[in-house]
Amino acid sequence: MDNTTLLIELEYCNGGNLYDKILRQKDKLFEEEMVVWYLFQIASAVSCIHRAGILHRDIKTLNIFLTKANLIKLGDYGLAKKLNSEYSMAETLVGTPYYMSPELCQGVKYNFKSDIWAVGCVIFELLTLKRTFDATNPLNLCVKIVQGNRAMEVDSTVYSWELIQMVNSCLDQDPEKRPTADELLEHPLLSKRRREMEEKVTLLNGPNKRPRSSTVNEAPIAVVTSRTSEVYVWGGGKSTPQKLDAIKSGCSARQVCAGNTHFAVVTVEKELYTWVNMQGGTKLHGQLGHGDRASYRQPKHVEKLQGKAIRQVSCGDDFTVCITDEGQVYAFGSDYYGCIGVDKAYGSEVLEPLQLDFFLTNAVEQVSCGDNHVAVLTRNREVYTWGCGEYGRLGLDSEEDHYTPQKVDVPKTLNIVSVHCGCDGTFLLTQTGKVLACGLNEFNKLGLNQCTAGIINHDTYCEVPYATSLTLAKQLSFYKIRTISPGKTHTASIDERGRLLTFGSNKCGQLGVGDYKKHLGINLLGGPLGGKQVIRVSCGDEFTIAATDDNHIFAWGNGGNGRLAMTSTERTHGSDICTSWPRPIFGSLHHVPDLSCRGWHTIIIVEKVLNSKTIRSNSSGLSIGTVPQSCTTGGGEEEDNEQEAETPNPSGGFRGTMEADRELGGWISTTEAKGGNSADSSSCPGWLRKELENAEFIPMPDSPFPLSMASSEPEKETLPYQKLQGLKVASEEPVGSNKPKTEPWPTCLSPALPCGEGKDASPGAGCMCSDLQVEVTHLRGLVLQCLDDQKKLQQETIRLSAQLQRFCRRMEEMQQVKVHSKGTQTTKEEMEVDPKPDVDSDSWCLLGTDSCRSNL
Repeated sequence: MDNTTLLIELEYCNGGNLYDKILRQKDKLFEEEMVVWYLFQIASAVSCIHRAGILHRDIKTLNIFLTKANLIKLGDYGLAKKLNSEYSMAETLVGTPYYMSPELCQGVKYNFKSDIWAVGCVIFELLTLKRTFDATNPLNLCVKIVQGNRAMEVDSTVYSWELIQMVNSCLDQDPEKRPTADELLEHPLLSKRRREMEEKVTLLNGPNKRPRSSTVNEAPIAVVTSRTSEVYVWGGGKSTPQKLDAIKSGCSARQVCAGNTHFAVVTVEKELYTWVNMQGGTKLHGQLGHGDRASYRQPKHVEKLQGKAIRQVSCGDDFTVCITDEGQVYAFGSDYYGCIGVDKAYGSEVLEPLQLDFFLTNAVEQVSCGDNHVAVLTRNREVYTWGCGEYGRLGLDSEEDHYTPQKVDVPKTLNIVSVHCGCDGTFLLTQTGKVLACGLNEFNKLGLNQCTAGIINHDTYCEVPYATSLTLAKQLSFYKIRTISPGKTHTASIDERGRLLTFGSNKCGQLGVGDYKKHLGINLLGGPLGGKQVIRVSCGDEFTIAATDDNHIFAWGNGGNGRLAMTSTERTHGSDICTSWPRPIFGSLHHVPDLSCRGWHTIIIVEKVLNSKTIRSNSSGLSIGTVPQSCTTGGGEEEDNEQEAETPNPSGGFRGTMEADRELGGWISTTEAKGGNSADSSSCPGWLRKELENAEFIPMPDSPFPLSMASSEPEKETLPYQKLQGLKVASEEPVGSNKPKTEPWPTCLSPALPCGEGKDASPGAGCMCSDLQVEVTHLRGLVLQCLDDQKKLQQETIRLSAQLQRFCRRMEEMQQVKVHSKGTQTTKEEMEVDPKPDVDSDSWCLLGTDSCRSNL
């Protein structure tokens, strides 16, 4: 596309991976026939890459992908190595520990037989639904692998002796005694059914290789898009967004997280980077995971997690927790409150990533960290919390601290889908969109306060200071919440319709409602966000950042210390500025895959489309003629601004791709406009071309009639396809052409030449050709009339669009005038809490003034 970006198109495996399929089996073993089917495909894939001299080095169930038809695709070649010959060796220690061969664990050289060991481990998992080797720590795991102490044995009453022996041969301690991939395929268990299984693979792969059929009205779709992905940070004294050069296109970010003292980023390569925030000056406790307490100012790869596929990371006040694709948990940093989860067995500080053995057999799906506590959601939909228990933030019905993971009692009727930790509280979201909360409810930031009103009784407001156990947020029960983001003094959430809800403190306008007054309930944001769908939101210390689906980014609340990314012209009143209305930031349009706010800091991933290329193929059979190679750009790709519309041929097929020619005001056939290629150069399949050549033209009547009458009509003679080429040329003649209308018609249809008579003969009364000419002329007139009507409709559409835009602009102006007039017409009582009119009339205030403090 741009001669700088390499794009690799891969098959889409919509069946997940083998790891998930094994988990879904629960305790039900696979049928032997299914295991043999998987073994054949895995062995075939390994044989293919080994013949190419490629050593995979990371074969595991997570890297074996499936289609819906149970076809296996071996993927993830990030650790693969090219060996020069069959006898070449490698010595780099890489791979996943559970699938490492004994020679890898011993640190000696290894070859293709190391992949065969991993294949044996995969097949063993299929037979037992358990890992081949398992231990509580990597050292014990390596010892068991070298000694050959398997976790369990294959049930010989379920599987055949031949299959068990084949797996045992792959798991032989001596690499020389292990079979090659080709020898596995020659085993009698596979060889006797090899032809059958190869035919099955070919049959199931067939639909993926066929060109996708297209419809007449299908619009061109951009199938290749070039994007730029960048990471920006601001806050902590830096008001201008700073781009991180270390995280760019070659190492794109997948997920970001901000802490009070540091940042963390997970890349698309599933590597973890950490560094201190821009504020600095704070003593570190190992929360960066680099094995020391140094303050790294630029993103640095956590090398201790090399080879681990990191899926998600979460930052606490002075610690970090991350999870891998396999659901394993690693933590590092301060263990003062027990947030590492190992009962303080490694001291008050852990400088390197430490795996939590507690979750070795209970994979974790998601993790979230507060300032001093942690909450995780397992794949079994169980919730565990640990760390500081003040105000009951752990949801364990107490305020005690816990140094190891504790299971939270959740009603069995509720299906928890995500956990979200605030500074001193915890939220749980259910599948039905309900919200459970526990912890400190100051300013009603958990949404637990209740307000009742009636005709007889006066309005009552019941405050809940804190909750030590999970409590339903009834005020949010009117909405189906999709995600929630707790801040220090307020909270924001998004419902299933993309609407933004805020609640909590409004001291600095962080609720985004246009004022600084106290609001007791839930606020549904309108104003600048009215009619927009919010896709991302995050709350920091008295400020909020949100992104919408139309690629806008908004910020509001406390602008002090650069929290709102204001430009120098917007900071006319000093650095401590507040705004209570969502205001757009960040300049041009950007898509936001992820963002995170904590304290005074914000980190965000922004993407921008550089180029969108529409690739159209001529191999679908819809176009009879093809474009010459010299007329195409980019190896068969047409220009992006080319408008195409496929029109049906009277013969029942398609007469090619049509383009709008604005200068001529009509339609010109692509094949005629580009040279009129012959049938020999056509991309139309041969069988279809032959059918079209032998096809007959069925004339349509001048007026519609019932289907029952059609059967009583006498059969009319038809013409072969070759004789109708003149009809095709005439029907495609440009509108407004000065050529005589009788020139393109074939001889047999000319009024002066009825049915083979001489030039001077007059048309016969029973000549079928004359009838055809009349019908075609009538149809051509209808086409011209339709084109004229279409042109008028387009002009009317343009006119209505212009009026609609003017109407929208007037509505926006009226809304701004209404808001401005409402802010100026305040009572004396309201003047005590509203911003001073001599400062700003657009909801701005100075931090530290009485107008901000009085609403606490």
